[in-house]
Amino acid sequence: MTTARAVSWRRRSPASLWRGLLSPWRTRRLLEAHLLILIVCAAVAATALFFSYRQTQRGAVALASREAPAVQGLAGTRLAALRSYQEANALVVERLADVAGSGETYRSQLSAASQGLSRIADRTDQDLGTVNGLLATYGNSLNLGMSVYRDQPLMRDQKFREAKSLLVRDKVGLAPRLDGLQTTQIRHAEATATMGDWQRAGWWLAELALGALALTLLSALFVLRDRCGRDWNPYLLATLALTVALAVVPVLTTSTTEADLGAALKDLHRITDVSGRITDVSAPHKELIDAQTSVTQRSEQVRQRLTDDTWTDRVYRGTFVGGLLIVVLPALGLGLRLDGDYWRRR
Repeated sequence: MTTARAVSWRRRSPASLWRGLLSPWRTRRLLEAHLLILIVCAAVAATALFFSYRQTQRGAVALASREAPAVQGLAGTRLAALRSYQEANALVVERLADVAGSGETYRSQLSAASQGLSRIADRTDQDLGTVNGLLATYGNSLNLGMSVYRDQPLMRDQKFREAKSLLVRDKVGLAPRLDGLQTTQIRHAEATATMGDWQRAGWWLAELALGALALTLLSALFVLRDRCGRDWNPYLLATLALTVALAVVPVLTTSTTEADLGAALKDLHRITDVSGRITDVSAPHKELIDAQTSVTQRSEQVRQRLTDDTWTDRVYRGTFVGGLLIVVLPALGLGLRLDGDYWRRR
């Protein structure tokens, strides 16, 4: 007998099984329970989805507007400072310091280094005061050697040695300090571009809540047709479609955004590596120029990769609107039905 009942239970359709599970409940209480569960699940899903996606968007914006330009600026400043010394020293060695216009290159490199620091001043939380002071002192020594003491070899050489010391002296020179700033800045960029544990937990919570919401919506639609003899409720059907969209589109968009951030982060690491390979003013001149070209090209790649966020903004706005609708629509759908069939009869 027990075996026959078990076989009979297994042969029953899913609708029959669900009908049997809900049979002890009165229709009104059943609909009210569905309404409560729908509102709670929708509220949890919308809140978790909104904050998780907002965090992803903020990370992309911060990397594009602050962290990436700071890394690029520090690398460019370091290479420009090193090249300015090479260009000035080459003019002295080749006895071209007196030739008209011969100092334009080293001056332009000094100017590029100074402008690079100025541009990133409001894009980093690190203190650039010491580096700015070193760059100004270094530039002053180099300019004195190239202009005031140009015809006094002893003083000129002394100013060049002073400039070189300010530039490459171990730990306290301009280039080593810029190295340290780059290392710290790349860590900030990694923290910005990487999804944290709390953000990942938020996505899991959102997806679980959306899954529970979808199952509850299907159950509510089943109850309305089975108990109340009603056709498909348009409010609940619209909510079900929105639930599926919210469970898929933001996750796919976030996955694409995270892939772009990861690729941009790799480019930033390459920029830092290229800049770090030039450790001294004795590096080959062509190698230094190639490093500057590589940093410029990769910086442009990062900029293009991170500025194409139109779709991300649209999905964010759609997520916000959809999150509101999945809370409001079920309340309207079941609330109107309960009000028309039960609540007004009290």
